[in-house]
Amino acid sequence: MTAQRLTRQTVAALTVPPGKLEAFLWDAEVKGFGVRASAGGSRRYVVQYRVPGQRATKKLSIGAVDTLSVDEARRQARTLLANALTGNDPHAEKAAAKKAAAVTLGSVADAYLKHCEVRQKPGTFYQTKLHLTKHWAPLRGLPLHKVRRADVATRLTELRDSSGGVSANRSRSALSALFAWAIGEGLTEANPVVGTHKPAEEKTRERVLSDAELKAIWGTCRNDAYGRIVRMLILTAQRREEVGGMAETELDLDAALWTLPAARAKNHREHLVPLSAPAVAILREAPRLEGRSLVFGEGAGGFSGWSRAKNALDSRLTEAGTPLAPWTLHDLRRTAATMMADRLGVAPHIIEAILNHVSGARAGVAGVYNRASYAVEKRAALDLWAAHVAGLCEMREEAPPQASA
Repeated sequence: MTAQRLTRQTVAALTVPPGKLEAFLWDAEVKGFGVRASAGGSRRYVVQYRVPGQRATKKLSIGAVDTLSVDEARRQARTLLANALTGNDPHAEKAAAKKAAAVTLGSVADAYLKHCEVRQKPGTFYQTKLHLTKHWAPLRGLPLHKVRRADVATRLTELRDSSGGVSANRSRSALSALFAWAIGEGLTEANPVVGTHKPAEEKTRERVLSDAELKAIWGTCRNDAYGRIVRMLILTAQRREEVGGMAETELDLDAALWTLPAARAKNHREHLVPLSAPAVAILREAPRLEGRSLVFGEGAGGFSGWSRAKNALDSRLTEAGTPLAPWTLHDLRRTAATMMADRLGVAPHIIEAILNHVSGARAGVAGVYNRASYAVEKRAALDLWAAHVAGLCEMREEAPPQASA
């Protein structure tokens, strides 16, 4: 059929001859641009092209005639044909775009979570999964490459208003880590989180509890799992998750020693924690349940329900007439370290050893030797700290356990 300039009228007049499945009408203005009519009645704009170096001629649909004007279809055809002349196959690009559209934030997040599950500690993985599956749920259906910085910024504002600034900060970090991983996997080219503002500015906490506050917390603890955990946090100066996930196999109560395995330590180094007499007493009194390998809690990950238990403790403190200014369980660790230094004269490097911090003095080969030599000093410091706490809290102080360092 002779080419003629496509217009709305010529497109509408195109018919399929009897016995044929389709018919084409080619534009006289742009070679390779045309319209295809099917025997079923549909009409679509198309381009016909050949990429240099390839023998085959290809056709590609631009869009339905009832959704595109002739002028817009012609403009798109010019772009596609120009790309073909430079060696870029429009058909391959369309297939790639379709494939990219199938790679959504949600599908990549699921793959990333599988990557994290075997690399992160259970508590960390739980938080990562929470942020990526719940907090970023409204964006999970978007193609990964179409997640814009504006989308991220808008959602961060929503999260700040609904969950608080700190939680929104954590969600921001989780999404940024996902995109960094996706870039490394070749799934996308850019991280849209970069350049967004943190929903909240976080200050380094410096809260150190007073003697009266420490006494109030100790005295308000009940003889339950959470109460024992809080008191162990005070006496050992260790981290919440480390105490909450304590396993029976980590304890040698006869030797008054808790060995925190590298797999559970924040710095991935085995950590020896000497146990003072009050700490041993707490652990001996903790009920043992048949079939449970952990000292506290009922689940596989140790104690859970931290927020609920902390709120209940704060309520009891208020009811007892000793309400505290906002505080966290981590403040107990900071308080122990500060008081050991300021009140008891414990050397800074011994406090770092108790906290399982790795400083220059404890890194590398030196750390291997110091690990053993500091055991005696750590035990002496924690016994001294326990005696200080006993004096504050008016608890009966037992004789220090007879145990080797």
